[in-house]
Amino acid sequence: MGTFVLAEMPNDSVDKIDALRGHMIVGIAIGILMLVRLIVRLRTSHPPAQSTGHAALDRLRSIAHAGLYVLVFAMAASGGSIALLSGLPDIVFGNSMLALPESFSAYPPRLVHGWVAKALFLVIGFHLIGALFHQFWLKDRLLSRMWFGSRSSVQHRNGRTS
Repeated sequence: MGTFVLAEMPNDSVDKIDALRGHMIVGIAIGILMLVRLIVRLRTSHPPAQSTGHAALDRLRSIAHAGLYVLVFAMAASGGSIALLSGLPDIVFGNSMLALPESFSAYPPRLVHGWVAKALFLVIGFHLIGALFHQFWLKDRLLSRMWFGSRSSVQHRNGRTS
């Protein structure tokens, strides 16, 4: 949203306030949901990681999963920092008569937010490719393991059920 929509809108545009409000609400929601997801992940049991049969790819999987959490939290933190430093909460949720800053680039977290967004796109893309690789190349039904309900009938690559 920021790269493709907000960056193109002039800061004196009335529509930018609404776009920023939506951007901030979605960002806060994603940050909270990821925090809840991390807590649930750490406090509940889950099946062992599905192997690709290649040590390097299995290592990449671990890095990508950790990277997703780190990048999402960095995105939320840098976005929150920009908002607080620029007074955005008061502008978009309070007095819309206040003016937006001339440029968000003046705030150091803005650079971090932009780079993290690009890294997040890459990691999400690789994550999607990895899931599709498991599902359609390895045919290990990885996507079934990620769905709700019992995972006991899911076939693993070695033919065993868990």
